[in-house]
Amino acid sequence: MADVLPLVEARLRTALGEPDARAAVTFLGTDRIEVLRFTEGDIVRYATLGMSAQPMSDPTAVLADPVKGPRAELVLSVRAGLADTDKVLRPLAVLAASPQVEGVIVAPGASLDVGEPLWPGAPFTSVLVAEPGGLVEDLALDEPLDPVRFLPLLPMTPNEAAWKRVHGAGALQERWLSSGTDLRDPVRKSVALD
Repeated sequence: MADVLPLVEARLRTALGEPDARAAVTFLGTDRIEVLRFTEGDIVRYATLGMSAQPMSDPTAVLADPVKGPRAELVLSVRAGLADTDKVLRPLAVLAASPQVEGVIVAPGASLDVGEPLWPGAPFTSVLVAEPGGLVEDLALDEPLDPVRFLPLLPMTPNEAAWKRVHGAGALQERWLSSGTDLRDPVRKSVALD
């Protein structure tokens, strides 16, 4: 079976350019997760590399399938210079390791919470997983492997996360859209949820 990570990194470089920084985190009992930083103008993008090495498996399955199952990497985009967002590297690695550690399948519409600010002073402790395909195209792999999907992460305030649990991801995204919310603003306030 071919190692998918070089292919994933090549797809990230094609879509986002050359990374200007990278960091690696290893958690006990998991594969190494890297986070690559790409800067383009006033936008900084952080992309995980390592989450897609193994397919995500159903937490109720007795045995994890080593071949079949969804594969993904995470991508977070923020405006540069407004906050110390480089400290998001460890929280992103934690989120990318969650399929291995907690046996969860990360998919669009899901909420992921790290239980602490994503970076110092951040009003966000969680993210909404958005639909893939806009920024980085899916990476097709040889059969029978599932493609690697590059899932955008949208930071949520605790109020937004609570509202999303009640009303759903689509309703929260609609609220952001109708309010003209800049989801890349690393210090933005919660959208009005009345």
